[in-house]
Amino acid sequence: MATGRDNQLTKQVGEYLVAAEVCRRGFIATTFTGNVPHYDIIASDGSGRHQAIQVKAIKGGAWQFDSRVFTDIRLEGKKQVVGRLKEPPYPDLICVFVRLRGQGADEFYILTWTDLQKIAITAHRRYLDHHGGVRPRKYDSFHMAIRPEMLKEYRDKWDVLEKRLR
Repeated sequence: MATGRDNQLTKQVGEYLVAAEVCRRGFIATTFTGNVPHYDIIASDGSGRHQAIQVKAIKGGAWQFDSRVFTDIRLEGKKQVVGRLKEPPYPDLICVFVRLRGQGADEFYILTWTDLQKIAITAHRRYLDHHGGVRPRKYDSFHMAIRPEMLKEYRDKWDVLEKRLR
């Protein structure tokens, strides 16, 4: 089982890998080491344009979320009812998901918060529909996982960031 230190190292490695890749692409990257809510890096170009980036890193498995980050969900008895989508936590936020696979083999998935929200809510609705709206183990859990295969079309899509800064 991962310890708090292991989790912190995974998070920090992910942030630094993303910052390094942003710099390789000709932008300045400033990390905040978890001290700013909603984003981990600010990338900027030579003209002063900037972009907030949220980084999520894992060693294996899936990225973990509370589905209520993306949408309002209410309980009707034991049934979860998905409501309206929530506003992004920060305007025009870009998310970079990092799957740590080993030196030179790490995977990057780059997408907007809005695209992530669509993927997450679609998956959560599908899961609830499959179970009649009631989570089988713990009806009042709002946990959800984003697996790498759910993001495959966003692998190495650094143009999402580049378009914002050029």
